[in-house]
Amino acid sequence: MGTPDRMDEQLRALGLVHAQGKAERLFAEVRARGLVAPGAGEREVSDRIRDLANDMFGTTKHWHKRIVRSGPHTLFPYQENPPDRVICEDDIAFADFGPIFEEYEADFGRTFVLGDDPHKHRLRDDLTTVFTAGRAAFHADPRITGRGLYAQVERLAAERGWGLGGWHAGHLVGEFPHETVDGAKAESYITPDNDHPLRRTDRAGRRCHWILEVHLIDEERGFGGFHEQLLDLA
Repeated sequence: MGTPDRMDEQLRALGLVHAQGKAERLFAEVRARGLVAPGAGEREVSDRIRDLANDMFGTTKHWHKRIVRSGPHTLFPYQENPPDRVICEDDIAFADFGPIFEEYEADFGRTFVLGDDPHKHRLRDDLTTVFTAGRAAFHADPRITGRGLYAQVERLAAERGWGLGGWHAGHLVGEFPHETVDGAKAESYITPDNDHPLRRTDRAGRRCHWILEVHLIDEERGFGGFHEQLLDLA
């Protein structure tokens, strides 16, 4: 197999950016239609978002399980599978979807605050702040490793009084399915176990592209929030 040429790399990057653009449009419509609403179950909301994606884009595949979590369920990391829960009036909730658009993966997560709780509103706002600062740390250090960027995200969260809810802060993304891009698990994630530079090529010679995930939690108050999208392209 030959090394991908510059045009191939540009097309891959454009495919990922366009996939994220569709995910952004989907979630903007989710918010506009009020699909994350009190009285609805988490699975019901997940199905509503799935059906909306199908209506908007003809999307029928998702590369990872569709997640909608609310209240105390927002503390759980990705791998957990809590029982269905009805969303309440003064809740916080997040959605994490991985739709596939034209064989390119999108991975997009956003948080919704349904009441007036100032702590929940502050956490939602801090998600964007930590994400933006984490991306800035990535751009500021051409040799930053997965370990280094995880430490930056952990520090940024702690400075605002939050903990992190997962063992990693992001992962490789690409053509579906991304998990075959690199066989070494630690190298595929933004985690303390990854001491490899994030700016590198994979085993097929393709440039690595990354998703940055920010999962902030407040264990004392019993809730969290989630924000994710492309780290290095958009």
